Amino acid sequence: MEMTTRWNCSISDSVLELTKVAQENGGDPLLWAAQVSSNLTSVGITLPSIELADLLVSHIFWENNVSTAWKILEKALALKIVPPLFVLGLLSTRAVSCRRSCPAAFRLYLELLKLHAFSLKENTDLPNHQKTMNSLDEILHFSKIFGMQTNESGSLLVLYVFSLVWQLVDTALDDEGLLELTPENNSRWPVKPQDMDLDVDNMHDEIRKEHRQRLQAINSIMVIELIGQFLQNKATSRILYLARQNMFKHWESFTQRVQLLVANSSALRNLKSSTVEVLLLLISDTNKTMSQHFQVRSFLQSHSMVQSRPLAAFAGLSLGISRSGLWLPLDLFFEDAMDGSGVNATSAIEIITGLVKSLQAINATTWHEIFLGLWMVALRLVQRERDPIEGPVPRLNTRLCMLLSVTTLVVADLVEEEESVAKNESNSALGRKQQVSGKRTDLVLGLQNLHDYQSLLAPPESVIPAANQAAAKAMMFVSGTNAGTAYHECITSSDMPINCSGSLYHLIVEACIARNLLDTSAYFWPGYVDVHINQLPHTIPTQMTGWSAFMKGAALTPVMINALVSSPASSFAEINKVFEIAVKGSTDERIAAASILCGASLSHGWNVQEHTVYFITKLLSPPVPVNHCGNESYLIDHAPMLNVLLVGIAPVDCVQIFSLHGLVPELAGSLMTICEVFGSCVPDISWTMITGEEISVHAVFSNAFALLLKLWRFNHPPIEYGVGDVPPVGSQLTPEYLLLVRNSYLVSSGNSLKDPNRRRLAQVASSTSSKPIFVDSFPKLKVWYRQHLACIASPLTGLVNGTPVHCTVDTLLNMVYKKISARNQSVNTATSGSSSSCGTGSEDVYLRPKIPAWDILEAVPFVADAALTACAHGILSPRELCTGLKDLADYLPATLATIVSYFSAEVTRGVWKSVFMNGTDWPSPAANFSNVEEQIKKILAATGVDIPSLAAGGSSPAALPLPLAAFVSLTITYKLDKASQRFLNLAGPALEHLAAGCPWPCMPIVASLWTQKAKRWSDFLVFSASRTVFLHSNDAVVQLLRSCFSATLGLNSSCISNNGGIGSLLGHGFGSHFSGGISPVAPGILYLRVYRSIRDIMFLRDNIVSLLMRTVEDIANGISSESSERLKKPNGLKYGHASLAASITRVKLAASLGASIMFLTGGLGLVQSLFKETLPSWFMSIHRTKQECNGSGMLPMLRGYALAYLAVLCGAFTWGVASSSSASKRRPNIIRNHMEFLASALDGKISLGCDPATWHAYVSGFMSLMVRCTPTWILEVNVELLKRLSKGLRRWSEEELALALLGVGGASTMGSAAELMIETEI
Repeated sequence: MEMTTRWNCSISDSVLELTKVAQENGGDPLLWAAQVSSNLTSVGITLPSIELADLLVSHIFWENNVSTAWKILEKALALKIVPPLFVLGLLSTRAVSCRRSCPAAFRLYLELLKLHAFSLKENTDLPNHQKTMNSLDEILHFSKIFGMQTNESGSLLVLYVFSLVWQLVDTALDDEGLLELTPENNSRWPVKPQDMDLDVDNMHDEIRKEHRQRLQAINSIMVIELIGQFLQNKATSRILYLARQNMFKHWESFTQRVQLLVANSSALRNLKSSTVEVLLLLISDTNKTMSQHFQVRSFLQSHSMVQSRPLAAFAGLSLGISRSGLWLPLDLFFEDAMDGSGVNATSAIEIITGLVKSLQAINATTWHEIFLGLWMVALRLVQRERDPIEGPVPRLNTRLCMLLSVTTLVVADLVEEEESVAKNESNSALGRKQQVSGKRTDLVLGLQNLHDYQSLLAPPESVIPAANQAAAKAMMFVSGTNAGTAYHECITSSDMPINCSGSLYHLIVEACIARNLLDTSAYFWPGYVDVHINQLPHTIPTQMTGWSAFMKGAALTPVMINALVSSPASSFAEINKVFEIAVKGSTDERIAAASILCGASLSHGWNVQEHTVYFITKLLSPPVPVNHCGNESYLIDHAPMLNVLLVGIAPVDCVQIFSLHGLVPELAGSLMTICEVFGSCVPDISWTMITGEEISVHAVFSNAFALLLKLWRFNHPPIEYGVGDVPPVGSQLTPEYLLLVRNSYLVSSGNSLKDPNRRRLAQVASSTSSKPIFVDSFPKLKVWYRQHLACIASPLTGLVNGTPVHCTVDTLLNMVYKKISARNQSVNTATSGSSSSCGTGSEDVYLRPKIPAWDILEAVPFVADAALTACAHGILSPRELCTGLKDLADYLPATLATIVSYFSAEVTRGVWKSVFMNGTDWPSPAANFSNVEEQIKKILAATGVDIPSLAAGGSSPAALPLPLAAFVSLTITYKLDKASQRFLNLAGPALEHLAAGCPWPCMPIVASLWTQKAKRWSDFLVFSASRTVFLHSNDAVVQLLRSCFSATLGLNSSCISNNGGIGSLLGHGFGSHFSGGISPVAPGILYLRVYRSIRDIMFLRDNIVSLLMRTVEDIANGISSESSERLKKPNGLKYGHASLAASITRVKLAASLGASIMFLTGGLGLVQSLFKETLPSWFMSIHRTKQECNGSGMLPMLRGYALAYLAVLCGAFTWGVASSSSASKRRPNIIRNHMEFLASALDGKISLGCDPATWHAYVSGFMSLMVRCTPTWILEVNVELLKRLSKGLRRWSEEELALALLGVGGASTMGSAAELMIETEI
C-alpha cells in the first residue's frame, strides 16, 4: 500500500519520457533500464514494480507497438525491474485478442511466455510476490472464474498457470474454428479476435497480407507447442497437477477441450510426435501425464528399492509365498463366510467389493489382476472342501454360491459402477468408449488367463453334470447346430457323440453371460471348446417336461413340479414366471411355486440365485389383498405357502445363501411379522397340504420363529453384542440392529443409489414394506424378547399366583408330566410357591391345550425351572425330566428356543450341582470319550498349541452341570430327520456355546455323547470340542495366532506345511482324509471357527501387534543369517537388495494377515481402538531387542513398515478407501486423532520410547500409503494439521512426501503445496 501511494503522476511522466526518448533515439535498452531503476529506487519504489509493468504494457498497446518498445519491455523483464508473471498476465489480455490483426505482437507475447513462464521459482522469489499475485487476480479475475476465494500466493499461482494454459487451448480451438463446438460455445478468456484501427505507418507498410497469414499459421502451431511444454515442464506440469487434483470439474472441462483439439486440429497433425503424444496422454490418463514429476516415491524406494508390478516382481519370493499372498484377506473372508454358527447383516457382496477396492489401491494392481485373483480365491474356497465333513454346517452349495453367484455379482457391480460414471461424466463418445471398455476388457483378460489354472477348475463330483452340460451347450453353439433351450436342459456328456468334459471354468463363464458381463463370443475363446460336432445327439427325448415346457405354457402337474424343483432355472424370465404364479395363482399353484423357488433354483441355480432369494423374501411379505376386510390378518390365508417357504429355506446352506446376498435384515422383518400374527392365533386352524400333511398355526409359527432366532445369537448375553461404542460386529446381532439396517435401505432407496448392490437391497425392502419397521411394531415379540433378556441377566422371577401366565404354567406342567400325577402338586409348589392351581379341566385339555404360541413361550421358562428344580430334588427322574421337555417341544417346537435360553442362563449362574454321567441316571460318554480326547489332542498339536493335560480330575467320573446335562439329554432324543433338523440347527450352536462356557471337560463329554448319537458327525463334533480349549485360555489363542503367522510366512516346520502362504494357513479344510481319524487342521481354519466364541476380543488387539513384531524380528533375523556370507561376494550388494525386497514382501504379508484377523475378529471397534490406544502406547513404550541395541540390522525399519501397513490395511478394510460405506462416517475423527498424535510427536510435544528408525519408517510409510492409496482420508484432515505434518516431514528431508501430502489435501492445501513445490524445486 505504501509503494502505491509513492507512485504518482510525476513518476509516471518521468518514466514515460525516458521511454519515449530511448524509443525515438534507438537508445540502448540496458541504459534505459539502468536510468529507470535508479530513478525509481531513489524515490523509494521497490523493484520489481507492477506499476512500471502496467505503464510499459499500456505504452506498447497500441500506439507504440514497435520493436524498440518491445526490446525495452524485454530488458525490463530480464533485469526483473518488472514482475514477469504480471507482465505476461497483462499481455494475455491484450495480445491474444489481437493476434490476427497484430500477429507480430502476438508472436512476441508467445516468445516472452516461453522465456519467462517456466521460471516459477525465480519469479516467486522476487519482492512483492504476494502483491503481484493479488494484482493479477484483480486484472484476470481467475479466482472468480474458478469459484475459489483465496488470497494465498500459492493458490493464486496455480489458478494463474491454469488460466494461461486454458487460454492457449481456447486460442488454438478458435484459430481452427472449433471453439463453437465446446459446450459453452465460448471462452472464459479474451481470445476472440478484435478488429483494430491501426496506423499504417506503425505497421511499416511492408507487411503484406500473405506474410500476416503465414505468421498467423506459425503462431497457431507455436500455441500448441507451448501447451505441450506447459504439460511437460517439471514445474508447470506439477502446478497443473494440483489443479487436476483439486479442481476436478474445471479440469474435466479443460480436458474435454484438449480432446476436441486433438481430434480435430489440422495444425496438430503437422507437429512433432512428442507434442501429440503428451496431449493424447492427457486425454487417456491424466494421472500418468500430469503426475510424472509429482509421484511420491514409495517408502520402499528410499531404501534402494524399486517398486514394480507386485505380481511380476514379488510373486515368488520367500519360500512358497506366491501371488496368492496378495489376496490373503479375501481368502480369509471367503472362508470365514462359510462358518455356520451365525449370519451377517451386511451383504458379502458389499464387503468383498470394499475389500477388492482396498486391495487394488494398496497393491497397485491392475483390474485384470484383481479379477483373476478374485476368481482364484473363490476357486480355492471350493477346492478346499471338495468333500466336506458331515454335520450341521454349510456345505458345497454355499461355497459354489460364493464362486458362481456372489463373486460374479461383485464383478458385475464393479463394471456397472465404472460404466455409470462414464455415462454421467462424459458426453464425448470417444471418452465414453474408452472408459466403458476398461473393467469389462480386464474381466475378459482375467477369465482367459484363469483357464491356465486347471487344478483349481476341476469340478467336485456333484457339480460334474452341470459343468458337462455347460460345456456341451458351448460346443453345440460353436458347431452351429440348431439346438434350443430344451436340448440344453436335458443333454449330458454321455449324450454327446464325442468327449465333452466340462469344468468350473465353463460354469463361471455361464454365470458371467447370465449377468451380461460376457456374450456368447466367449465360447470361441482358445481352449474353451476343443472339438466340434456336426449333428444333434439322437438320444435326447422329444417330449420335454422341464423349464422349456413350462415357459411354453405347460400346466404345473406333479411331474412338472418335480422337474422344476429338481432342476434350476437358467434365466430371469423363468424364475420370474414362477414368482408371478406365487403371487397371482390359486392356493395350490402358490404352494407349487413356493416349492419350486425353494428347490434347485435356490440351492444351485447360480445364474439366477440373487433373483430367487429376492422373490422368496418378497413372498414372505405378500401384499395385502385389495378385497381384504376383517380383523384377522391376511397372512392367515397364505399359511400353506408361507410354511413351504419357511421349511424350504431352513437348511443351513439356504440360510447362509440369504446371508451372503445381504437379505438377513429384510428376512428378519418378514419373519417378525409372521411370528407376531401366527403366534397370536389360537391353534384351532389347520391346513392340509398337497402331500397330505396337516399343518397348524403352531407349526407355521415354530418354523418362522426357529428361523428368526438363527439370524442372531439369541442365547448370548447382550454384553457380547457390541465392542466399545460401535454397533454389533460379525454375527453378533440384535433384532433392533437387524431392523435398523433394513430401515436404512428405505431411507436411501431408489435408482439414485450409486452402489448397485445397495440399490438391489433397497428395491427389495421398499417392495415388501415402504415404511420403517421397529421392534415396537410387534408387541408380542417385544414381550418375549424382554423376558428372554431378563432371563439371561438375572434369576427367574415374576410368576404371580392366579395370573394368566400362572394358569398356562399349570396347564403345561399337567400336560407334559401327566404320567406322574401324584407328583403334580409338588411340581406346582416348586414353581409358584403355592399349592393352588387355576382349575382342573378335562384330561383332553391337558393333552393338547388350545393356547396361542406367545402365551406358551411366556410360560415355558417357569415350566423348565419347575421341572429342573423337581429333578434336582429327586421328584422327577432325569428320564422323566427329558421326556416331559421333549413332549413340550413336540407340542410347540418353538419352545425349544426358550428352553435353550433358560438352560443357558442357568448354567452361567453356576448355582446348580453337577450330575454324574454314569449311564444309569444320565447317558454316559465312556464308550468313546478317550477317543474324542485323543482326537482333540491331535488337532491342537497339529496347530502348534501346547496345552496342559485335558483329563479332569484323573479317573473321576464324567460330570456336567444339571442344566447342561438336561439340555444335552434333551437334544439327543431328537431324530436326525429333516423335520427335526430345523430345530437341532437352532439348539446345536446354543449347546456348543453352553458346553464351551463350562469347565473342562464338559465340551468333550457333550461331543462324546453326540458322537454316539450321530457317528457320521464325529469329525465335526470332535473339531467343535477342540475349539473349547481356546475359550478357556487366552494363552492358547495367542499360540494359535502365532501358528497362523508362522504358517503363513513359512517360519516353522509344522507337520502341515513349511512352505508358507495361503496353503499353509488354510490348508485343505478338515475331515477324515487319513486313516485313523480326522486329519490335521490348518491353524487359519481353526482360528476362523474359534474367534466368534471368544468373549474378550480386546486382548487380541495388543497381541496381534506383538505377534506381528515378533514375526518381523524373525524375518529380519533371516536376512542377517542368510545374507551375511553372500554380501561378501562380488554380487553381494545386488543380493542384499533382493533379500531386502523379499523381506519387505514378507513383512507386508504378515501385516496383511494381522489386519485381516483384526478386521474379521473385531471389526470397527477393534480397529478403532488400534488407532486410539494401541499404536500411540506402543510408540511411547520402549521396545528394544538385542539386535536393535547393537545398532545393526534392518529390524527397526521393518518394524515401522509393518505397523504402517497394518494401520492402513486395517483402516481400508474397515472404512474403505473412499467414502461410500456407512463405516466411513466414523473414519474422519479417528484419522484426525491419529494424525494429531503423529504431528505432536514430530513437533517434539510427545516423548517416544521406540527406536527412531522405527518411528521414521512408520510415519513415512503411513503417510506414503495414505497419499498413494487412500487420498480421500487426507481430505478429511484439518488443513493446519496437514501443514504441521508437512513441516515435520521436511525436517526429516522428506520433501517429496511432504509435498505429496499437501498435494492431495484438497483446495485448502493447494497453495501450500505449490509454494513448497517451487521452493524445493522437487
